[in-house]
Amino acid sequence: MKTGQVVAIIPARGGSKGIPGKNITPVNGKPLISYTIEQALACQLIDRVFVSTDADDISQVSKAYGAEVVTRPEGISGDFSSSEDALMHTLEVLQTQSCYVTHVVFLQCTSPIRSADDISATLNLVLSEEYDSALSVVENHKFLWRAGEAGAIPVNYDPQNRKMRQSIEEYQENGSIYVMKAEDLLASKCRLNGKVGLHVMAENSGYEIDSPLDLQIIELLMRG
Repeated sequence: MKTGQVVAIIPARGGSKGIPGKNITPVNGKPLISYTIEQALACQLIDRVFVSTDADDISQVSKAYGAEVVTRPEGISGDFSSSEDALMHTLEVLQTQSCYVTHVVFLQCTSPIRSADDISATLNLVLSEEYDSALSVVENHKFLWRAGEAGAIPVNYDPQNRKMRQSIEEYQENGSIYVMKAEDLLASKCRLNGKVGLHVMAENSGYEIDSPLDLQIIELLMRG
């Protein structure tokens, strides 16, 4: 019986528009992607850590911090290419190297507030076979509305029976950690399948870097 591996994959293409060079831009003196690489390497449940990229500078930085690099083809490196494209391409490359992967840990370097323990906790939800896939989330206690043709519609509460904000029991993806079985990813082309588990993280992990302001906020939060 083949021994399977758990691999972490960090997609990091070079064509960021909002913040040029975002994935390696300095955050408190270190390249942004370095935090995610170090967290993945510190997780003892992960066998290998890969960065999928089309950019030489990201490749060099990733290798310097201990990650292996898979060069992403131009065809799946554009603005409309999905993260799943990068994940599946990496698995296909590993298959050609006779590397048998059982589980994928998908980490986004634009959500760097996490720990190796957060990664382990999310991964264990699937390794325990209690869930088929899992993701990290933060609690959501906001009152949500959706615009409609007949006017705005409340999504998660009744305005005529307004409850305490703390009693709203919902969760929001923080974009940080996703765990899936490799075979499910390849079959469905989707990161989440079957029975999905949630790992709840601290509120400050809900910030993702999409703009220069996000970058400033993340820097401050990571200093604290």
